[in-house]
Amino acid sequence: MSDTEPRSLTGHFEIGADDLVQPFQIEGLGIRGRVVRLGPLVDRVLTRHAYPEPVSRLLGEAIALTAMIGSALKFKGRFTLQTQGKGPVRMLVADYETGEEGGAGHVRGYAQLDDERLAANLADGRVSTADLLGEGYLAMTIDQGEDMERYQGIVALDTEGLSHAAHEYFASSEQVATRIRLAAGPLYRRDASGHAATSWRAGAIMIQHIARDGGLTGHREAEDQSPLSDEEENWNRASILIDTVEDHELLDPELAPTRLLYRLFHEDGVRAYDPADISFGCRCSRERMGSVIRSFGRDELEELATEGVIEATCEFCSEVYRFAADELKEGLE
Repeated sequence: MSDTEPRSLTGHFEIGADDLVQPFQIEGLGIRGRVVRLGPLVDRVLTRHAYPEPVSRLLGEAIALTAMIGSALKFKGRFTLQTQGKGPVRMLVADYETGEEGGAGHVRGYAQLDDERLAANLADGRVSTADLLGEGYLAMTIDQGEDMERYQGIVALDTEGLSHAAHEYFASSEQVATRIRLAAGPLYRRDASGHAATSWRAGAIMIQHIARDGGLTGHREAEDQSPLSDEEENWNRASILIDTVEDHELLDPELAPTRLLYRLFHEDGVRAYDPADISFGCRCSRERMGSVIRSFGRDELEELATEGVIEATCEFCSEVYRFAADELKEGLE
């Protein structure tokens, strides 16, 4: 969270900006959180990949969740979210890389599909998260650089989607009560010439309990019939309010994140910190792609070449790199 002085929200707001993370704190409830609002960034990713709409929605949610968690890193590093499942969406990958000091963080993402199975699902209308991902797991990895050990937490995927899996991750790995709402979808409008236009948007909101009296994980054993503590009552109130947030409130380009926070928590003393910018960023390059292809060896390069040319496409940004096969063979035995 920003070190700058937070400001109390009073009900006077400007039209919302896009591609940002808005940190906040609810002082009366002992809650901190963040709102993510993605516009051009997620539209670039999803439009370039051109997945079927249900897959785009799922990847949009994954990118919003990645931006939410990755933007909390306090060091130069990378956060990666990855699902692995038995459904037609075999894998989702999104990562967040911290920017240079004071600069925007960078996000990217892609989906790996079983096209034949996906087509069958779409034809049958089986497009829920559970239908698309199937049984599997969600892995969250924090990489602090070459000289530091990576941290990874893994939780099972279930029918309740990415947000519920993230709740389980924070409860088990971070041991902190967390509540998340995710949304992604197309925005239909008319451009200046009156023609129909579509752009993708994604959004998210998360709250977490600030430990004051021993902390909360967000779970209570069913047999525990003791009265709720003040901390638990506050957490329940905040969770109920978060659950009232509708998808359109997370996606509306004219609804500022601060206005949404004021709607939800003005009675409890919500304060906003300076927002952090996010941009699309891919680490691929001709040099890196060439290095990967060379690792296949001379025989494999022969098989990959078509009329002496090898093409490779970055899975994240869809950039196409073309190499002369002889160029890649130089220096290989």
